[in-house]
Amino acid sequence: MQRFIGSLLIIAATTGAGVLYGTELKRYLEKLLYIRHVIYMLKGEMEYSNAPLGEVFGRVAARVREPYRTWLVTMERKVENREEDGFAKIWNRSIDTCLGELKLKSAHSIQLKELGTFLGQLDRGTSDRTMQLYLNRLELEIEKVREGMAAKKRIGNCLGVMGGIFLVVILI
Repeated sequence: MQRFIGSLLIIAATTGAGVLYGTELKRYLEKLLYIRHVIYMLKGEMEYSNAPLGEVFGRVAARVREPYRTWLVTMERKVENREEDGFAKIWNRSIDTCLGELKLKSAHSIQLKELGTFLGQLDRGTSDRTMQLYLNRLELEIEKVREGMAAKKRIGNCLGVMGGIFLVVILI
């Protein structure tokens, strides 16, 4: 009886690990979607208000959730106080410090940092084109994650169950 109960617990635990893997994939997709939302808000605020970047970050910060709010408030404070040499440095450091808890993949983090390279330019056209280019690339990345998510979730679930059964067979 104990072996049977132990076997069920092992299979349940490994199945749960497979389900947890699928849940993490879904959360990661939600993070990318929210980043896209924040960037669209920044782009819209820049186009319609023609305000300085510090004000744009402050206005958007009031409408987003954490940790994005902290990131944008930090950006507002640092841009207005010019605490560092250039905008790109401020952008990169604030992403590392404030958005580090998101645990973005390195490719997605690098793309987000590249956005800051041309965003602080005086030319509005360059900033708009850079944001649109980043949003296009982000859309492609979101589609890649979406396409692979269903298959990866299914594989994770199957591997969880099969791994549990394999472990039970080995232990019995």
